[in-house]
Amino acid sequence: MANYDAPGLTYDSGVFYDAVSAPQIERKHMAKAKLSLGKLTPDELVSLANQIKTAMTGNANFTTPNPTLTAVGTLITTATTKVAAQKAAAQTAKQATADRDAALAELGVALIQLASYVDNTSGGDAVKIESAGMSVEAMAAPIGPLAQVGNLALSAGDDEGELDAAWDPVRGANNYELQTSTDPNVPANWHLIGSCSKSKKTLTGLTAGARTWVRVRAIAPKEENNGAWSDPAVKTVP
Repeated sequence: MANYDAPGLTYDSGVFYDAVSAPQIERKHMAKAKLSLGKLTPDELVSLANQIKTAMTGNANFTTPNPTLTAVGTLITTATTKVAAQKAAAQTAKQATADRDAALAELGVALIQLASYVDNTSGGDAVKIESAGMSVEAMAAPIGPLAQVGNLALSAGDDEGELDAAWDPVRGANNYELQTSTDPNVPANWHLIGSCSKSKKTLTGLTAGARTWVRVRAIAPKEENNGAWSDPAVKTVP
């Protein structure tokens, strides 16, 4: 009820002295069924359908199901049959794949034996080999002098006194040699620091704080085919 001296009210504000506040209506939360069908396997979906059909049969809460439980039962039977048929087909396909792979493996062995026979009988004559319906392997061409290492880059290593070196691999290289120098313009200052078979290496034991140059070359099976030294890369050792 409004008082005569209520703040903000005037005699003609439209509020009656005996006005009653409107009752608050409590809103009820409406629950909904949850199925999560997309997360179920075929067997789980059929099992859920059977569970629901059983639970709703004779259930006084749901006397007129839509669709009818009879229709749902028919769909369950159909789905069960199709799931079983798919499993049988998958097993058949799995066995068929295994049989196919075994047959191809046996055929491959026979072809390898036949190619060996052709090699021995043809005496290495390419024309005769090709007359047997087989291709002739290309002769390995000598690689010759190796290319110069390119794109040498240096970065700080994980520990003090280390540098990580990386470069583009060179075709035909058996391994690589690395040299360091504190003055690249003086040939005598270049010293071998290590070798590796991959196109990267961590250089250790360097002097921290020293400005250091590094170069790399590719090593061939024959010394005369060794590649030229790369352009030097420089970095201050951490």
